[in-house]
Amino acid sequence: QVQLVESGGGLVQAGGSLRLSCAASGRTFSGYIMGWFRQAPGKEREFVAVISWSGGSAYYTDSVKGRFTISRDNAKNTVYLRMDSLKPEDTAVYYCAALRSAVVNTSPTTYAYWGQGTQVTVSS
Repeated sequence: QVQLVESGGGLVQAGGSLRLSCAASGRTFSGYIMGWFRQAPGKEREFVAVISWSGGSAYYTDSVKGRFTISRDNAKNTVYLRMDSLKPEDTAVYYCAALRSAVVNTSPTTYAYWGQGTQVTVSS
């Protein structure tokens, strides 16, 4: 079992920045890809970014490319999502998720472990 706890959400003005953190505990972090997903009111949960176990590969949904950066510190069992140039349409609950996999995966239905989510609100 892997427990995930997100932090770092909040209210920010458009154009501002936030850094989300996701701390993992329980089973070893080794071999897990880590993803960030988000869900806005009335919408389905969508993929935002994913990073491989080594950190050598990262993928982003088109709407956040060039603005968001995913990273991980395996020594701290923590994954981060740096969000810059935030837009009102980025407003959502952001979730981190873990999947033991050798390849990255963008489908939320395949992830085994989820955090409780952290709210990000971007005002215009």
